[in-house]
Amino acid sequence: MIDFCQVPHAVARRALFGLAGVLAIGGGRPARAAGLAMPQGKVVLSVSGSIKQSNKDGAAELDMDMLEAIGSASFKTSTPWYDTPVTFSGVPMAKLLDALGASGTTLTVYALNDYKTDIPIEDFRKFPAILATKRDGAYMPVRDKGPLFIVYPYDSDPILKHQVYYSRSAWQVARMVVR
Repeated sequence: MIDFCQVPHAVARRALFGLAGVLAIGGGRPARAAGLAMPQGKVVLSVSGSIKQSNKDGAAELDMDMLEAIGSASFKTSTPWYDTPVTFSGVPMAKLLDALGASGTTLTVYALNDYKTDIPIEDFRKFPAILATKRDGAYMPVRDKGPLFIVYPYDSDPILKHQVYYSRSAWQVARMVVR
């Protein structure tokens, strides 16, 4: 069973998008285009390409607080990488792309270990995949697929239990390009 828990962070959203880009109520999209605030912590994700929200040379550099301010979802699912079902929590991919004003058809994801995968952006409208920051309630270290891991709710639909979706599930995500 998928348990999606939306966590409102109105104050953090204002800090993330500035007063001009406060998220619209209910839509999770910026009210109008504006630059992102600069990250205050360590940058864990850089998103570039066809995006409207940026804070450094046309890219969006995000720290963990900025990511978590976008919203949160969680689900429990079995995976080919763990022996028992795991609860993942993180930012819904659709919400992340909406918050950045992404307009494209493909998301190219690059991992810290040089793994690269192309994911159709349509996936994130069809399936509630997340950019997981936590596994079973704890932040994921680099040595265990962290700090960021794109995860689909594999148990929610038999189509997701296929190598196509497993190969799109990049871990140690560091950078994304919207094309």
